[in-house]
Amino acid sequence: MITCIIRYRIDPFAREDFVTYARNWGEAIPRCGADLVGYFAPHEGSTTTAYGIYHVESLAAYEAYRARLAADPLGRANYEFARNARVILEEDRLFLKNVSRLPSAEVQP
Repeated sequence: MITCIIRYRIDPFAREDFVTYARNWGEAIPRCGADLVGYFAPHEGSTTTAYGIYHVESLAAYEAYRARLAADPLGRANYEFARNARVILEEDRLFLKNVSRLPSAEVQP
């Protein structure tokens, strides 16, 4: 299992648009095959940093999931919504593996 953490830099004046974007993913992401942990919008401190976090089985499963998401009607509409609303200024993905739950023989440097 790997975890994808998406760090967003959002327009601080478009926070409600980000909330709409996140709620749409709350429906589409699980339907397309990823285990959604959640989307997190600014609350205190930074007004421009938000996160999306979900799990997939592997990078190959991630690629298949992304293809399903791109073909999903709500997925396509949500990409378009974000582009038109210009809520997302920057987006970075990071893939992590939870090594605290693995036997030491499975942890690779």
